[in-house]
Amino acid sequence: MWYVYFLRLHNGDVCVGSSNDLRRRFESHRSGHVTSTKAHLPVVLKAYIGVETEANARQLERYFKTGSGKAFASKRFFANSSN
Repeated sequence: MWYVYFLRLHNGDVCVGSSNDLRRRFESHRSGHVTSTKAHLPVVLKAYIGVETEANARQLERYFKTGSGKAFASKRFFANSSN
């Protein structure tokens, strides 16, 4: 199983990534071992999607990094979220 995940950064931005080990990857972000997020700690796991293959996860990750993907995620995953 592969996961596409959404992290809320301390500065309010959302980081999108993918991994086949969500717990390990989140811990890497949380402990400051990921260059793209270490300056914006703490991070909060807000949502994730499970998919069967790495190819599907990478494709979804790319989509959620586009303008329309960000809009979709914001409306569907973060609409009622204040954090």
